[in-house]
Amino acid sequence: MLPDAEEVARLPVVALVGRPNTGKSTLFNRLTRSRRALVASEPGVTRDRNIGIAEYEGHRFILIDTGGFEADEHEEIGKAVRGQAVMAAEQADVVVVVVDGRAGVSALDQALFETLRSLAQAPLVAVNKIDTMGQQHLPTDFYSLGIEQLFATSAEHGIGVGELMDAVVEQLPKPPEEGTEEGAAEGSASARTAVAIIGRPNVGKSSLVNRLVGYDRAIVTDIPGTTRDPLDTPITHEGRDYLLVDTAGIRRRPKVHQHLERASVVRAFRALERSHVGLLLIDAVEGLTEQDARIAGYAWERGRALVMLVNKWDAIEKSDRDRDLIIRKAEERFPSLEVVPKLFGSALTGSGVHKIWAAIDRVTEAHRFKMPTPEINRVLQDAIRRQAPSAVRGRRPRLLYATQTATAPPTLMIFGSPAERIAKTYQRYLVNQFREAFPLEGTPLRLIFKAKDRKALDRDG
Repeated sequence: MLPDAEEVARLPVVALVGRPNTGKSTLFNRLTRSRRALVASEPGVTRDRNIGIAEYEGHRFILIDTGGFEADEHEEIGKAVRGQAVMAAEQADVVVVVVDGRAGVSALDQALFETLRSLAQAPLVAVNKIDTMGQQHLPTDFYSLGIEQLFATSAEHGIGVGELMDAVVEQLPKPPEEGTEEGAAEGSASARTAVAIIGRPNVGKSSLVNRLVGYDRAIVTDIPGTTRDPLDTPITHEGRDYLLVDTAGIRRRPKVHQHLERASVVRAFRALERSHVGLLLIDAVEGLTEQDARIAGYAWERGRALVMLVNKWDAIEKSDRDRDLIIRKAEERFPSLEVVPKLFGSALTGSGVHKIWAAIDRVTEAHRFKMPTPEINRVLQDAIRRQAPSAVRGRRPRLLYATQTATAPPTLMIFGSPAERIAKTYQRYLVNQFREAFPLEGTPLRLIFKAKDRKALDRDG
């Protein structure tokens, strides 16, 4: 279950920093009891900050897994990762530096500690991977870093993690006492809308997250595939709570060769699974591609509300900007997009981005909309009178009555003949009739046909 935004705002923050491939993501996964951070032997797997909620002996805190502190600060991604790690450390209440116990102290470790010396509170140091050393004591060269207390750990096997966490908890700021003004409850937290930012690689997803949040939450470059982990960012906008999930770009399966790329695609799909709304980004220069339509179809089939943003609109010459043409082509390729809000803007300049919030709110309300049962049946009977269902295998289907059985997405159960006796074209006709009668913008509408036995049909007919 996702924590609400008010709770997140009150939790202390612990940041994991260190050079690449020291086991930060493995420690993150162990402490958050998840597999949300990608873990592999390839250095630099985690590039952005990955955020989760951890709990240790009743103490809850936000845990940030940063990208590896890169050696080449002049290389574009390396410089950005380095900046992200330092920013996370500066914003954290407790900093844990994870070093590789097998490799010993490196020049990069020394550079990192020099960078962190300005922190108000000295970082804790986890000398990781001790399980492969054949001994349970620390290499003496790590004391040259000027740290008095080191923690021997194996994030993979859990060795020493308890002692490390005891020290982390000791440094966490004490929560405000109940009854004080700071600790007083401000009412129940409002429902939070989880929004997955989805699309092909390099369409501007991370740039959009940064624009919506207001700072460089995600690393942004023009190199496809920069974001590999889904990134969760709680945010409140005009009194409403949201969770923005930036995902790795989803590529067509034949182009997904590497194990990490495949894992990123899986995580993107999982991010969509735990979200309410999919915000699909389209590259204005390339237009809607088959892969874009496929991504939209996946979100729709999984019952997620959908908003479409044609991004990089500023990159199109004004004389070539034809919104109606783009919308028409999109709806021809994926007819369900006809009911999806379509926005045009630029994550880079911020043009049109402010309209996203209202669109998300509209589709969220539609996604959770509850239709009155009498109105549902009025629409159903009016639809049947206008156009009765065609006979299938010589028998005309009968539809008696309907009721809403679920929201997110809205789901109607129609009692009468079974689904196999209702032509697909007639099912689409009914969906359109309900859409015309109710505010269902940007959300799938599911119809379930509940069969009644022949005697019941004769009695109700």
